[in-house]
Amino acid sequence: MKTIINKSKKTLLGLVIGLLFLSSIVVFAKNGSTFSFANAKPAVNVVLAGTVERENAVLPLDKAEAVKPGEVLHWTISSENKGEGAAKDYKVIGKIPAGTEFIADSAKPEGLAKVTYSLDGKNFSAQPMIEEKQADGSVKSVPAPASMYKQVRFEWENSLNPNEKLNASYDVKVK
Repeated sequence: MKTIINKSKKTLLGLVIGLLFLSSIVVFAKNGSTFSFANAKPAVNVVLAGTVERENAVLPLDKAEAVKPGEVLHWTISSENKGEGAAKDYKVIGKIPAGTEFIADSAKPEGLAKVTYSLDGKNFSAQPMIEEKQADGSVKSVPAPASMYKQVRFEWENSLNPNEKLNASYDVKVK
């Protein structure tokens, strides 16, 4: 009889210790640990850096005192996901600074991405269109010149996963 009681006490003690262990894991998971993948969130850091081509050299914009008409500015948007979850449908927008114009075909994304442009900062298209009056007085939709672009958007097909980095770049010319 004494053996049965000792075994019951050991089993009960083991059960209590097991429940305490499991409850600590649940609390740990609730506090944002990596146990709960459904709640993992992305944390994307984005850095915009600019350079200017000058006298056969490339200078960071913060080192160039002023830019001059005709100079080309190269913009790079760097994104890094430092979070625990994937950034799905990830996209970034680069603005075309006032006093500059976008250089056609200069948008270069890293990875599989769609590049679109905006004339108004709201609507994006791979080929923005404008209305142009014809010689006969009619109006026709024609492709907008790159000099009218106000923003360029990069939309990646794949998620930006934790610890991944992506870059996108584009060029503008100072008016």
